[in-house]
Amino acid sequence: MLAERLTAQLLAGPPARDPVEVAHRLLAVQAQDARGARLAVRARSAGLCAADVDRALSEERSLVITWLNRGTLHLVTREDYPWLHALTTPPQFTSTMRRLSQEGVSPDAAERGVAVVRAALGDQGPLTREQLGVQIAAAGVPTEGQALIQVLALTCLRGLAVRGPVVETGHAYVLVRDWLGEPPGVDRERALAELARRYLAGHGPADDRDLAKWAGLPLREVRAGLKAIAPELADREDGLSALKGRADAAELPGPKLLGAFEPVLLGWRSREPVLGSFARRVTVGGMFRPFALVAGRAAATWRMPAGQVVLEPFEPLLARDEALLESDAADVVRFLDR
Repeated sequence: MLAERLTAQLLAGPPARDPVEVAHRLLAVQAQDARGARLAVRARSAGLCAADVDRALSEERSLVITWLNRGTLHLVTREDYPWLHALTTPPQFTSTMRRLSQEGVSPDAAERGVAVVRAALGDQGPLTREQLGVQIAAAGVPTEGQALIQVLALTCLRGLAVRGPVVETGHAYVLVRDWLGEPPGVDRERALAELARRYLAGHGPADDRDLAKWAGLPLREVRAGLKAIAPELADREDGLSALKGRADAAELPGPKLLGAFEPVLLGWRSREPVLGSFARRVTVGGMFRPFALVAGRAAATWRMPAGQVVLEPFEPLLARDEALLESDAADVVRFLDR
């Protein structure tokens, strides 16, 4: 099962050709950590660099970042944005309004903030969070703490804006209609079927509860999606779902470094197949640290003080694995520097 999932995730087998192929396969790449999202692309491709991801965001407009599954920022293709947004954002409005209230932003103030963002982006084009924050504050809307980000999240949940072009080291916000064009209408039943199909392409084998957790949707909805694609599913003795005709599981990948909030830890209910007994070394207080994968399992965490990779193994590594991780560390530096 682990080999099958790593193959579906593009961590084993042939690498992707470009960032769009990675996002298409995984459907949505966790992206609240900008470097982590870029490193997720690196781990699933060959010969690319961080600038290729930025180019897809800024020049090609083939990728965007916005709040989707579970109310979390994700990197998605422009083609998948409309239906995935329509499908996964409705359950998030209640929690977003609650967070705004906790940050001292009343419903009226939240509406003013959304109106300011919409007008500013329409008149002035791409703007950074800081630039929008100045204008939102000038309208008397609180921006301290998490208030600003929650106002921006509400604007994006409404389908008005997304994070588009990279400006210096961050993402600027843009109006969806200006950046991507008017979104098409979405048939929810068809979208649920596409969600099930695409989730299994990048995460299978899995079950309905895995999909519900990943997408942040009720079980009844994901089960409806899986039922709609039942003729496309393979027969399995383990009770998990997988698509017919998928590529055979590749051999477990060689040692490689994975970034923060790595998708292979966020696609299913259980992280045990990858983390084993080291879960508390990788997941700390809601954060997902960068880690090293050896024989398909977490073997170390790593960090980059002064721009160089420092490995922190859980147990002594074999010499050949350590050498391969050192080589991959050099590629991380190359990827991020170019």
